[in-house]
Amino acid sequence: MTETQTRPERKALPDEAAGAEASKVLKVALLGCGTVGSQVARILLEDGDALAARSGARLELAGIAVRSLDSKRDVDLPRELLTDDAEALVDSADLVVELMGGIEPARSLILRAIRKGASVVTGNKALLAQDGPALFEEADRNNAELSFEAAVAGAIPIIRPIRESLSGDRITRVLGIVNGTTNYILDQMDTTGAAFADALAEAQRLGYAEADPTADVEGHDAAAKAALLATLAFHTPVSLDDVRCQGIANVTAEDIAAAKESGFVIKLLAIAELVRTGDGGAATEGTSVRVHPTLLPREHPLAAVRGAYNAVFVEAENAGQLMFYGAGAGGRPTASAVMGDLVSTARRAVAGAPGRTDTATRRLPMVGVEGIFTSYSIGLEVADQPGVLSRVASVFAEHGVSIEAMRQTLEGGAPGSGTGRAELRFVTHRATEQALAETVADIKNLDAVESVTSVLRVEGV
Repeated sequence: MTETQTRPERKALPDEAAGAEASKVLKVALLGCGTVGSQVARILLEDGDALAARSGARLELAGIAVRSLDSKRDVDLPRELLTDDAEALVDSADLVVELMGGIEPARSLILRAIRKGASVVTGNKALLAQDGPALFEEADRNNAELSFEAAVAGAIPIIRPIRESLSGDRITRVLGIVNGTTNYILDQMDTTGAAFADALAEAQRLGYAEADPTADVEGHDAAAKAALLATLAFHTPVSLDDVRCQGIANVTAEDIAAAKESGFVIKLLAIAELVRTGDGGAATEGTSVRVHPTLLPREHPLAAVRGAYNAVFVEAENAGQLMFYGAGAGGRPTASAVMGDLVSTARRAVAGAPGRTDTATRRLPMVGVEGIFTSYSIGLEVADQPGVLSRVASVFAEHGVSIEAMRQTLEGGAPGSGTGRAELRFVTHRATEQALAETVADIKNLDAVESVTSVLRVEGV
């Protein structure tokens, strides 16, 4: 090298650049220290160097707001991090992680953080289902970010793909198993023949179900998640009140056995879809969001989701059919989703990027039963008399509902003697929900029909 030559300036390698950025510090306030919150705290304390390299800033756990300073935690945490003054903790933080659950004080604390410009990561599906659009708009006004991957399906990355990866596509339908408790119960009923009460008791023993399982088995938990998925997928505000909800408490072992014999499995599905109603130039687009037990053909991808696992099936105009599968609950899996949001949010804060917005860009009407097309599985107990089947079939015909399959089982008495009973199970072709409901109502009024034992919707046929 001659005296006139100069050594070229060496550029920093990626790891060195990350180290330089990581000299910045972002204070993180953690609200809640339950099953998920304690795991988030553990990760922040144990993996600080790795998180700093990935996010471009050191994520310093400023404190953990708890209801009781003396409660037992799942993770051994420094006591000096615990506080019962959540508002002061929020005021001191750059980023806030809300894992308290419920509506208040979580809502007020999130708004407090957003209005001071701090971005928030939350797993609070109930709050987002109730007040999501208002919270998103507030975050947009204050250049803050509201992230919530952990609010739906635990560790499964479903919010970010809908929010980002599919933002250039048109999603037309989302259906999924988004509650691990009910999936475990129905799977146990299917694989072991257990009754609902016995499967629920086993779920409670294993910790999959709460002592009060109402939110799960009545479908309320899945409905909150369905509202959130629909809001994101269709860019329109959908609240929990917009979701038609039916739980699994009335699903019997006989329903499970009949479904199995016919090549179906019963799952509690959350379904959100775009629906066109009206004719020709008067046709309008709306959305339907519902949760209910559903028969699926055993070859359908969602039929293979076992135990307490979750899966979400997305249909888009250009991407086609996509399925996301994984652990739907638990401290560590859900904490993984929280940390993914936290690292992503920290990166944006370091770069000075504006917060992502989820404000609704349109307001689609909710479509009533008259605009929804589906199939039914209908179970009846009838007197074993001549002409009963033809009378039942005529009711289907009167409402324009065609029968795809029928199964008959005799219970006592000689066939056709009028002394026994028969169980009839029908699977219909697709028709409007209203026509199917009216069909069931009229069948109940037939003298020969002793009872309608079950009415379940069918998908994937």
